[in-house]
Amino acid sequence: MPIQIISKLVNGLKGGVEAALKGTADVGSSVANVVKDLAVTTIKGAGDLVVKGVQVPASIVAGAIGGVASIGTTIIRSVKGIVDGAIQGAMKSGVSQDDAVKGAVQQAIHSAKELGQDTVGVAIEAIKGAVNGVKQVGGDSVSATKQAIVAALEAAKEISDETVDSLKKAIHEGVDGSKEILDEIKK
Repeated sequence: MPIQIISKLVNGLKGGVEAALKGTADVGSSVANVVKDLAVTTIKGAGDLVVKGVQVPASIVAGAIGGVASIGTTIIRSVKGIVDGAIQGAMKSGVSQDDAVKGAVQQAIHSAKELGQDTVGVAIEAIKGAVNGVKQVGGDSVSATKQAIVAALEAAKEISDETVDSLKKAIHEGVDGSKEILDEIKK
């Protein structure tokens, strides 16, 4: 996929999220709908070329996090809504559930690391956002939970073994239905 289209997607979403949320008292509850609506509009404008793979949901998340960060809101408070909206927008535009979850969750964690944020806290919120986003568009929330956990652990592995260990513990404590998934992954 051309880098130019991805760059436009990220920058368009960053500016759109920033403009839509500036002055909003409760960014956390507004962000999912703002991101979803911007994602659908932006993807529709980019054409069929962009509806494949994990780059689209990852770009949506990167742009939205950039927009939220530029208005001074903490990433951890808004990442659940960002991932939720990114997945809804991507899936409504034809991106597969697996690609939407993987791209959105992994990009949230990578963006958190780049911005010096709590990657484990962001990962937990991203997993919750992924499951909710899939549920909102009628997808399979059980498989979304597994997809989100696997994606988060893959991203954490790129950071450090310590991050993976901390994330596994946090997932076990903070994500419903995670024990069976973590046990299955160990095998």
